[in-house]
Amino acid sequence: MENSSNFNRKRRKRRPKVCHFCVDKIDHVDYKEVEKLKKYITERGKIVPRRVTGTCAKHQRQLTRAIKRARIIALLPFTSD
Repeated sequence: MENSSNFNRKRRKRRPKVCHFCVDKIDHVDYKEVEKLKKYITERGKIVPRRVTGTCAKHQRQLTRAIKRARIIALLPFTSD
């Protein structure tokens, strides 16, 4: 049997990602909190997915809605220039 590259790799235990909104007991994500929303946007202006951020589904939906509202009101840019 040949040793495959996957077999020899060390397995890391991943820490479970926690929703920061649930930890802080935030019920509603506000579109006016621009500094908090910027943490969930990439350099190019895309919304970071929940598998990366660790937010729960409920807060990810609220976060997406808040970011889109902030973009429409011009609190956040649609793209980075």
